[in-house]
Amino acid sequence: MDLDWPAFLMDYEWLIEFLKGMVKPAAALAVVLLAVALSYSQNLSLEGEMIYSVFRSFLQLSIIGFVLQFIFNQENAAWIILAYLFMVSIAGYTAGQRAKNVPRGKYVAGASILTGTSITMFLLVVLNVFPFTPRYMIPIAGMVVGNAMTVVGVTMKQLRDDIKMQLNLVETALALGATPRQATLQQVKRALVISLSPVLDSCKTVGLISLPGAMTGMIMGGASPIEAIQLQIVVMNMMVGAATVSSILCTYLCWPSFFTKAYQLQTHVFSAN
Repeated sequence: MDLDWPAFLMDYEWLIEFLKGMVKPAAALAVVLLAVALSYSQNLSLEGEMIYSVFRSFLQLSIIGFVLQFIFNQENAAWIILAYLFMVSIAGYTAGQRAKNVPRGKYVAGASILTGTSITMFLLVVLNVFPFTPRYMIPIAGMVVGNAMTVVGVTMKQLRDDIKMQLNLVETALALGATPRQATLQQVKRALVISLSPVLDSCKTVGLISLPGAMTGMIMGGASPIEAIQLQIVVMNMMVGAATVSSILCTYLCWPSFFTKAYQLQTHVFSAN
């Protein structure tokens, strides 16, 4: 039976276009091979991990590209919420892993990230900064959730480590009648300052040292630099707002794990390394 080549190629036109588009990414593997060669020459033993990481990123991005293409074509608000909740779930798990010695850390991180990012995004939609469409909301959500994930993970880990280092001071304050908030006020401030400083430093130097992803993507996509910086300003504002709300909230949610109802330290939480 003769094969109808025009019909066959039409059915798989999306695959052909995808493979054509992967020519440049494949060429960019040259820099990965350079990194692998350097790792081998320096006896770092990172060659396998480098290859695995690049392959995994290729696979994940390829899959998410098709998923986003499908979602964008639907123009359905339910897909936005589903994609957002998926991002928050992964972010909560990842941040919880960073603060693995905090009991129920994954749930604390997930709830903090969900609250901080949802409030921020809701305000921007209400103020008509962004339209509530998949093409806008999903990429913005990805940037904001990813940033909040990093900040929350650092906050939880730093807070627990600081309290552990100053257990005697905290216990003395509790014995004198202080509440958990009062007894750990300095540790909370230190954890928040350390976790939020990179975000604030990024705001101070954006455009001077680096051109962030959103801005760079728009410029390379053909948008004018003015349009690109306008979007980037909004993104930076979102990141600061969401990160601040999420990190402060996670300090409050950590206390039930750090203290008993009688305002005593849960010593077993701070015994692990």
